[in-house]
Amino acid sequence: MNELKTKPLFNPNGDTDVRLRRMIGGNTTNLNDFNNLKYTWTSDWYRQAMNNFWIPEEINLNQDLKDYHKLLKAERTAYDKILSFLVFLDSLQTANLPNVGEYITANEVNLCLHIQTFQECIHSQSYSYMLDTICSPNERDSILFQWKDDEHLLRRNTFIGNCYNDFLEHRDLFHLIKVMFANYILEGIYFYSGFMFFYNLSRNGKMPGSAQEIRYINRDENTHLWLFRNIILELKKEESEMFTSEKIEVYKQMLMEGVRQEIEWGCYVIGDEIPGLNKKMLIDYITYLGNLRWTSLGFDTLYPGYEDEPEDMAWVSQYSNANMVKTDFFEARSTAYAKSTALVDDL
Repeated sequence: MNELKTKPLFNPNGDTDVRLRRMIGGNTTNLNDFNNLKYTWTSDWYRQAMNNFWIPEEINLNQDLKDYHKLLKAERTAYDKILSFLVFLDSLQTANLPNVGEYITANEVNLCLHIQTFQECIHSQSYSYMLDTICSPNERDSILFQWKDDEHLLRRNTFIGNCYNDFLEHRDLFHLIKVMFANYILEGIYFYSGFMFFYNLSRNGKMPGSAQEIRYINRDENTHLWLFRNIILELKKEESEMFTSEKIEVYKQMLMEGVRQEIEWGCYVIGDEIPGLNKKMLIDYITYLGNLRWTSLGFDTLYPGYEDEPEDMAWVSQYSNANMVKTDFFEARSTAYAKSTALVDDL
C-alpha cells in the first residue's frame, strides 16, 4: 500500500512543467534549476543555510581545556553524556538523510537536504574537535561510546534509530512521513536540553568555546527544523490521505514520546544538581517546545497551559539567537542573513 519507488537518476522524459512537480511521486528530470521553483520557500532557506557556513576549528577552546577539569562532578558528567548523545544523533542524521532524498522528487528540496547532510557532518566534526581538545584519546573514546553502557542513553538513541530502520524495511509513504516526523522531533525537541546545558555553563562563566560551538550548531538546526516543518506542511496538502485523524494520532504520539523522552533524559543527566538549572525549568521548557512544534504544523495545542515560553528560560533564546542572527522560521521568511564570522560571543 502506497509503496514507494526510488526516482530514476537519468530521466530525459521527466516533467519540465513546474506545476506538475510534487514533493513525492513526481516525474523529475533531476535538473537543478534555481530559476523555476515550485516550492519558493526553498530559495530563502538555501541562502540562509549557505550564509551559515562555519568551521569548528575557528573557535578557540583553550579556556575550555582549563575549565573542563574544574567542572563540578555533576557538570562534567552531564557534559560527557550530552556530548555523546549529540554526536550520535548527528551521525545518524548524516547517514539517514540520503535515504529520504531517494524519494523526494522536487529538486529544490533535495538541494536543501544535501546542504543539511553536509552541515550534520560539520556538527560531528565540531563535537570531535571539542573532545580532542579537552580529553585524552581514552577519555574521548569512552565518551563517544557511552551508549554501550548507559541504558538511558541507549534508550534515547533507540527511539529515533528504530524509526529510521523501520523505514528501511517498509518503503511506503506512511513510513516515509513517519521518518519526516522523527526528523522534526529530533531537530525540534531532542537537542534542546543539551543546548540549554551548554548555554547555562557559559552564563556561569564556564566552557565558553563549547557554548559557541553549540550556538553555531543550534543556528543550523533551526534551519533544519524549518525545512522539515515546511516539507510536512506541503505533504499535508499533496498527500491528504496520510493525514487522516488516525494517522495524525500516530504522529502526535510520536511527538509526545519525543517530549517525554527529552524530559526524562534531561531530569536524568541534569536534574537538580547543575547550578542555574533544575528539573522544573527543564520540564516547563521542553513541554513548551512540544506545543510550539505541534501547533507550528497547524494542529491544536498539545499541552494546555504551556503555550508561552517560560520567563526563567528566556536566556536560552538569547544565546541561540545571538547577535541578531535571527530567522522567523515558523513564518517562513528570513529577517537577516549573517556569515559565521559575524557571530561574536558577547553574552
